[in-house]
Amino acid sequence: MTESSHPRISKAVIPAAGLGTRFLPATKATPKEMLPVVDKPAIQYVVEEAVSAGLDDVLMITGRNKRPLEDHFDRNYELESALQKKGDGDRLAKVQESSDLATMHYVRQGDPKGLGHAILCAAPHVGHEPFAVLLGDDLIDPRDPLLARMIEVQEQRGGSVIALMEVDPAQIHLYGCAAVEPTEDSDVVEVTGLVEKPDAADAPSNYAIIGRYVLDPYIFDILRKTEPGRGGEIQITDALQKLAEEHRGTDGGGAGGPVHGVVFKGRRYDTGDRGDYLRAIVRLACEREDLGPDFRTWLRSYVTEEM
Repeated sequence: MTESSHPRISKAVIPAAGLGTRFLPATKATPKEMLPVVDKPAIQYVVEEAVSAGLDDVLMITGRNKRPLEDHFDRNYELESALQKKGDGDRLAKVQESSDLATMHYVRQGDPKGLGHAILCAAPHVGHEPFAVLLGDDLIDPRDPLLARMIEVQEQRGGSVIALMEVDPAQIHLYGCAAVEPTEDSDVVEVTGLVEKPDAADAPSNYAIIGRYVLDPYIFDILRKTEPGRGGEIQITDALQKLAEEHRGTDGGGAGGPVHGVVFKGRRYDTGDRGDYLRAIVRLACEREDLGPDFRTWLRSYVTEEM
């Protein structure tokens, strides 16, 4: 297959309708996606990743109490005017950056029926084009461009592409898990089966699905027919499992194409867990040119003297 065989991907979908219950009470009135990672909300890192991969049309799937997400990516003329009058050009640029990132669209999920249902809400906007899905809990370091590689694989091979990462087998029950077969590319595998959060003894591998997908629009047809699965929710893992089953052992032809995985070995920050959220802040702060030197000095002193 050649790149010209498949439409160019231009749209990103970011599901952001979750309640963030693991971060209560902080998320009682503040969306979890707006919790700061150093000095930017987590959701801005995700939008920046989509844009850096060439996707400047972003649809956010939201729910109740998510209005701050829209406000963050909108203009704030009063704040901008106040900063301009103060001559604070640096902060003005940071405020304007979020509103100039991408063309933003929003739709409400309504009923919290799971990730698969949230993605299905994007069907009218996406239409018949392949598209990317980025989950806000996974922050991918911009120095390790996972999404760009996934888009490249989808354009070359068609079908859908998921991001995979090897994890400790004892942790696989926290993730969707993929059964895979190798391809001629060392970082690309063919996905032959998927299981949502299996017990370690039942897991087909230690390849965990992380929060990046590049999906063929045929996935919408499958999601419309997918019954609620684990947790009583419509799971994208179940829909992709169906797609992998349909194409297993074929040449990749037919509706929807095959499912491939890109094995990611770069830097990933998990902000969906409180402990990992704190570790992500520390790691990113340490690497900042403006904060890192002083913060690393303090951190070494704290670990040495206080711990």
